[in-house]
Amino acid sequence: MERVRVNWQIKALLPVVLVLLAGLLLFTGATVSFRDPERHAILIVAGVGAIAICGVSIVVLAYLIQRPMVELQEKVARISEGDMEVSVSFSQRNDEIGDLGRNFNQMMQQLRESRKEIETMHRTQMSRAEHLATLGELATGLAHEIRNPLAGIAGVIEIIGRDLPESSPARPMVKDIRLEINQINRILTDLLDIARPHPPHMMRSNLNTTVEHGVMLARQQVLSKPIRIELQKSADLPEVEHDSDQIHQVLLNLLLNAVQAMENPGTVRVEVGPRENYACVIVSDTGRGIPAQNLSNIFRPFYTTKGNGTGLGLSLARRSVEDHHGKIEVNSVVGKGSQFTVLLPFQTPAAAASAP
Repeated sequence: MERVRVNWQIKALLPVVLVLLAGLLLFTGATVSFRDPERHAILIVAGVGAIAICGVSIVVLAYLIQRPMVELQEKVARISEGDMEVSVSFSQRNDEIGDLGRNFNQMMQQLRESRKEIETMHRTQMSRAEHLATLGELATGLAHEIRNPLAGIAGVIEIIGRDLPESSPARPMVKDIRLEINQINRILTDLLDIARPHPPHMMRSNLNTTVEHGVMLARQQVLSKPIRIELQKSADLPEVEHDSDQIHQVLLNLLLNAVQAMENPGTVRVEVGPRENYACVIVSDTGRGIPAQNLSNIFRPFYTTKGNGTGLGLSLARRSVEDHHGKIEVNSVVGKGSQFTVLLPFQTPAAAASAP
């Protein structure tokens, strides 16, 4: 098959060579008709020499052009078999063929680096999946084992609280115990949400409405604080396929985190708009920011820098966004604030595949 293939450069040179050969043959034939035998001999020798030069030129061109192309074809065949550690040897040439070789080797280097990044991401995702699977098994077992005695404790505390006189110094302690019981119940609920996630109920609807609902609830939480929550909706945003309850919960979680990050008067800004093939919701605050060394950990279950936090809110938020085939990004500067960006595709892959 390799013998049948002719390089395009050779194809381009063949007409020129053929015209040259035809001209030489015609010239030789015309001069042979002359009567001077010595002149005939000289012209014949000259014609034969010219033909020999053309033949040598064709061989040289075939060696300089055809050979690199054959090598390139062989390397491409090895790439199709999965071998990414290939390079071409003619990249050292100082001509267009050398440029082609250098570009090829550079492309292979980039492909190898991209492949390593993909393998690293795959290992990270597999490790995260195993971690979540183990966490799910533990959460399911612990939730049932803890909630039953916890319900009994809560009932006893209610009875004790009713029987204590108003002047008893133990009444504040009973109130604190109730709060701790509620905190344990909240942690167990979040654990079960991670262990047994509910698939999103996807519907095409107005994302502005979902975001506005979350902002409205968050504003109720900051009525007594010097914090403003601003909303900028997108009037021309197309409808987005999403589970409004889950995305509303994601947004509310981000808003409450932003409020808790601000110790002084400040502003939380929510912006809705398109970004390429995604609908984009940006939540930015003017709080204390997140140190760079903590950014890679904030989505891990149970990781929290807040004394009363469970460390599960952002983990659940990312799970919900990824279930929507979207992604969540974060940028933060210590002392200036943080910005969380939720990206949701206008159309899920399943819906896109079923579209005509």
